[in-house]
Amino acid sequence: MVQRRTTRRSTARRRTARTAAVLVTAALLAAGCSSTGGKKAAERESGAGGGKGVDTPRMDIAMVSHSGDGDTFWDIVQSGAKQAAVKDNVRLDYSHDEAGPQQAQLVQTAIDKKVDGLVVTLAKPDAVGPAVRKAVEAGIPVVTINSGAEHSAKLGALSHIGQDEKIAGEAVGAELNARGHEKALCLIHEQGNVSLDERCAGVADTFDGEVDNLNVDGTNMPDVESSVTAKLQSDEDVDTVVALGAPFAATAAKAADATGSEAEINTFDLNAKVVAGLKDGTIGFAVDQQPYLQGYEAVDALWLHAYNANELGGGRPVLTGPAIVTEKDVPRLEKYTGRGTR
Repeated sequence: MVQRRTTRRSTARRRTARTAAVLVTAALLAAGCSSTGGKKAAERESGAGGGKGVDTPRMDIAMVSHSGDGDTFWDIVQSGAKQAAVKDNVRLDYSHDEAGPQQAQLVQTAIDKKVDGLVVTLAKPDAVGPAVRKAVEAGIPVVTINSGAEHSAKLGALSHIGQDEKIAGEAVGAELNARGHEKALCLIHEQGNVSLDERCAGVADTFDGEVDNLNVDGTNMPDVESSVTAKLQSDEDVDTVVALGAPFAATAAKAADATGSEAEINTFDLNAKVVAGLKDGTIGFAVDQQPYLQGYEAVDALWLHAYNANELGGGRPVLTGPAIVTEKDVPRLEKYTGRGTR
């Protein structure tokens, strides 16, 4: 065995070499910034997002969702999209409308602005699909997110980023079985949203018990609470409520508490209140589809397509979920909900 010795002289030489390398690198970076970086950095700072990122030309990307007002899930999607916009030198324009025809009109507005890329949801594919096809025909690259994965490729989108809603529902049904539940109330907060229907259908496919669907107006929380309250009062066999969105879980928990129901509240999606509910036991489990990733990867996918000819997913959906999270996952999630990324 040969034993290597490091002398003080050789150590000093290596330190000198490393110092020289750092100085050369710093000089090169400084030269680059003085010759071309200053103008590009100023351009990056001038638009939405700003900050430091790539040196590719500014892109204009529109994101159009089916969100209703006040839905915290979409705040997290936007957070991811904005962070990618900072990195990719993108000016991001977000708009939303839960009504399909109005969402289609927002897509048309983006087409008229001749944006460089479009991110869109397909919760109402019959209404929004024709507008998406028009965008593709106009030469605008499209990435769909969150809902309507089965319609994405047919409309000409580059890729779809989100979770498979039917598979997510099936995962919930299996978890309800493991917890010994017998009757579930599936709370649909937006009628006509194909993704929500698929979630409840998935639950029914794998759940050994009975599933009742309850349609409520998700934009009116007092209505949601009164509807759930009435159902729990009239049907004492319901032993779990499955909310299909994080904002409705806390409302369902209030309704259960008001009626004295022992029904366990479970939900799709995360926000700070859901994580707090997992911690204090008012919520049993949640399904995480990682909305931050949906926003971030969609914007990044359009930039990669524009400047590196990449197409994320290889023609198949890019899945961001589902993952079942419970009280044991709270420690790793708490710090991120405060940052608006979970």
